[in-house]
Amino acid sequence: MKVTAIQRSVEMVMRIVCIGGGPAGLYFAISAKLRDAGHDITVIERDPPGATYGWGVVYWDDLLDILFRNDPDSARALRAESVLWQDQRIILRSEQTAYLSGYGFSVGRAALLDILGERATELGIDLRYRCEVNGDIPEIAEADLVVACDGANSRTRQRHGEQFGARVDIGGNPYIWLGTDKVFDSFTFAFEQTSAGWIWFHAYPSTAGISTCIVECTQQTWQGLGFDAMSSEDSVGLLEKIFERAIDGHALISQSRGERARWQRFTQVTNKTWYHGNLVLAGDAAHTTHFTLGSGTRLAMIDAVMLAQSLYDHDELAAALASFDRRGRAALRPIQAGARTSMAWFERADRYLDRDAVAFAYAMAGRQGAQPPWRYQMHLATQIPAVRAALRGANSARRWYLARRRGEAPALPVGSR
Repeated sequence: MKVTAIQRSVEMVMRIVCIGGGPAGLYFAISAKLRDAGHDITVIERDPPGATYGWGVVYWDDLLDILFRNDPDSARALRAESVLWQDQRIILRSEQTAYLSGYGFSVGRAALLDILGERATELGIDLRYRCEVNGDIPEIAEADLVVACDGANSRTRQRHGEQFGARVDIGGNPYIWLGTDKVFDSFTFAFEQTSAGWIWFHAYPSTAGISTCIVECTQQTWQGLGFDAMSSEDSVGLLEKIFERAIDGHALISQSRGERARWQRFTQVTNKTWYHGNLVLAGDAAHTTHFTLGSGTRLAMIDAVMLAQSLYDHDELAAALASFDRRGRAALRPIQAGARTSMAWFERADRYLDRDAVAFAYAMAGRQGAQPPWRYQMHLATQIPAVRAALRGANSARRWYLARRRGEAPALPVGSR
């Protein structure tokens, strides 16, 4: 891939190529086109339309605020496809349950990509699916700006790893990303003790009738249960037995994107800089955050808006990319630190699992730092059903206020989706 010097003015119409048709690439293309319809933007994606890894993604009101300011049309479509989850439920051995307050939204990843793809096409962006970037593609060689959004295992970043100061670290715990036809209405953690050690999942609704279910355990437990020697089908069968009560006898679903899910370890990506010449990284190609923090897609879309706005605000491309790099990495630094801390906590979660569910849930909630004394008293109060009902009512009022403020005009009762 040709990487050129950056001397041109952003005020001129640009030829932009995005490598990767995930949330970062598609939403950047949308955001840049909205700011200057003259840009000639191509998105290159190696997979066919609708193909996606995984099941659902989570987000919160802060992302909705950004999306409605940036592009109300796609924001409304996203919100309409999303489901609401309330509270976090922590279950130990299918016997003890504790709660943490709060709420969030989730949406099927395939639905999200469909919304963004349709919006991009509507704006005149050229989407090219089933297109591998294995060498010099004319559009890339002739582009004024190349945006690499090709994921945590970005080949584009790997080709210029030294220039980016790229570092890739692999987490210790094996995990597998599954779906289930058990519909959760809360963000649910379930911990089960086996003869080989503890294993757990965290699950949340993705779309109608389907929830995401990510199973994790330590390397020792994984080997002790024999997952290292099992097929994917046998792994899922054993997990259904282990979590039978937690998923009420429902099935775990491995098939996604035409392939069975496989065990993997988290890929932690950091870079000393996000741009080199006219090539810039965004989304997971630039940075990853552990799935226990649930911010990957949110951060990818924020990258997209920030990069598009930087191009709009600066006369020179070099200045625009430098601003995006400086501001983006500064904002991300505490988030990535928190994600690393969360990952490390779950890698030694068995140290806390001798506690009862309420004490364990409080330890999990405070895994990124010390909590003030009043937090513990609030945590104890949250275990009382009447208090949880009152908190849900307050959260419903807050959602209504935020939706009205950003012009969401929800068609459904606020508490229903």
